[in-house]
Amino acid sequence: MRWIREITPQPEQNRLYRQALVLTLGGNVFLALMKALVAYISGSVALYSDAANSISDVVYSLFMVFGLWYAQRPPDLSHPQGHSRFEPLIGLMVTVSMAFAGYEAARASIQRFLAGGLAVEPGLPALVLFVSAAVKVGMFYRIRSLSKKLASPTLATTARDNLSDVLTSGAALVGAVGSKWIHPLTDPIGGVLVSLWIFRTVFKAVRENLGFLTGQGADEALRQQLVKVAEGIEGVQRVHHLMSEYTGPRLVVDLHINVDGEMSVHRAHEIADEVIRRLEEFPEVDRVYVHIEPDGVE
Repeated sequence: MRWIREITPQPEQNRLYRQALVLTLGGNVFLALMKALVAYISGSVALYSDAANSISDVVYSLFMVFGLWYAQRPPDLSHPQGHSRFEPLIGLMVTVSMAFAGYEAARASIQRFLAGGLAVEPGLPALVLFVSAAVKVGMFYRIRSLSKKLASPTLATTARDNLSDVLTSGAALVGAVGSKWIHPLTDPIGGVLVSLWIFRTVFKAVRENLGFLTGQGADEALRQQLVKVAEGIEGVQRVHHLMSEYTGPRLVVDLHINVDGEMSVHRAHEIADEVIRRLEEFPEVDRVYVHIEPDGVE
């Protein structure tokens, strides 16, 4: 009798996770230090807002290091299906950090707005924000690629945050430059726009990760694909029941298939194994359970 699932070590998967963690943590530490220093020197509240966002990115990067390491641990008696549910949990913790950054950006910007704004020399802040946007574009594309390969909701949230950082840096850049050439209030207005975009990203990430934690099922398009593949396997007459739910970032699929009731148990078992193999090739699917029934049984 088996008490826990057997999982084959996946060195390539571990290598990709390490790459994502190093890139995320290293990039965010570099940008947070650079923005905080220049915000202090220049007095730009828009840049300060963006620096607060980058500091929150450092915090969630540290959460990621621990959370993804723990989520990749093999099954044990306390968690016989593995530890993958910890990954969307860490994704929610990331959103808490992002929400705090949004609050801090809004607070500082509104405070500066009520004080009448401040004209900022755009040279150094503009350069820093341009460099930040360029770095985040590179991080977005690479982390998004890794999230798709690994079917990782935490990395998908991180990729979206990197994209939002590009837009927030752009808003901060407009605010910093505009405070000199348009009006001093442009700087805090840019900071408010930064905070609003952060809150938008937080909402989307919370909704997705809650779905992973609360047993949300696959969408209709994916369910139809799973049925189509299963019914295309020789010996499967039809799929008459399919249920799926996220147990962490990937799906558990439970389906009932009808086969010829006169075939041998050995042949029916081979068909079930083939259905499992084919469906587990989907990147969204973690494991598949198949129930064999003779045709005509519901």
